[in-house]
Amino acid sequence: MTILPLTPTKVGLTPPLDVTFYDFHPPVEDFRAEVLTGLQQPQKTISPKFLYDKQGAELFDRICELDEYYVTRTEMEILQNCAAEVADLIGDGVLIEFGSGSSQKIRTLLDAAPQLQTYVALDISKQHLYESCLNLVIAYPGLSAIAICADYTQPLQLPDIAALRHKRKMGFFPGSSIGNLEPHEAMQFLNQAATLLEPKGGLLIGVDLDKSAEILEPAYDDAQGVSAAFAFNLLSRMNRELEANFDLNHFSYRAHYNPIGRIEMCLVSRCYQIVHLGDVAIPFCEGETLRTEYSYKYSLSAFQDLARLAGFQPQVVWCDPQNLFSVHYLAISSP
Repeated sequence: MTILPLTPTKVGLTPPLDVTFYDFHPPVEDFRAEVLTGLQQPQKTISPKFLYDKQGAELFDRICELDEYYVTRTEMEILQNCAAEVADLIGDGVLIEFGSGSSQKIRTLLDAAPQLQTYVALDISKQHLYESCLNLVIAYPGLSAIAICADYTQPLQLPDIAALRHKRKMGFFPGSSIGNLEPHEAMQFLNQAATLLEPKGGLLIGVDLDKSAEILEPAYDDAQGVSAAFAFNLLSRMNRELEANFDLNHFSYRAHYNPIGRIEMCLVSRCYQIVHLGDVAIPFCEGETLRTEYSYKYSLSAFQDLARLAGFQPQVVWCDPQNLFSVHYLAISSP
């Protein structure tokens, strides 16, 4: 573990800014091992968490601004409408964000809850996490930020520091990132979150609602090709970090809605080819897919049933007028 003090990078600011950085980032060896395991399965698959290196995180920020990608703007509208209610629920506790990204949505909650003194950001993209937390403490004087670079889908313990002791913890998991997890993985994540936030905490979570392919497929395969670039960046990252030799021209991108309730994103091999990852040869048949991401969509009742099984009690749900998206407040179930 590395603990690094952050210093301001903008002219006219004087340190110290109250940010602490904890580095639990998985080593390159773990990245390589997971990728090799996924590429050697009958259905080649790479975990979507590996999409988010610095360039990938920046591409995802661009996706969030696209006309077709309704998810971000719809969730932001909901959060703006319910921010005062959420601020009351948070009280003077600690706000913990899973998958903080560029930390834009959290600003809506911080604006509504000036009493908050401690913010914890969990994300796997180290540089993006570092920069976004620094920008937050610049924008909100008096806010203490704890940046933890880690795979938050795995079991995690918060650092034993005074700012987190004896404080009620409110989790925040926006963007319907829960949809990137298989249902059993979503259950596992929620159960781990309940353990992290207990005994009296809660979770504010964004959940995308199931809808037609006519809305979903353009949202994940936009006309500008940013979604495709996001997926192709994963190949570039493996070339750069894992000594792979993917030829990006030999793949195409596809997003397809599966009626079981998920959108499926993959890269499709245009021809028979053999890709090397270091000294390991990975054959691809023509038309074979490399799955990069799922995004499950839920009904309100299906997600709330999942939350109950994981140790939460649904308390409040907010939706937009078109019922495209939902934001849920879940409390820890009493033992």
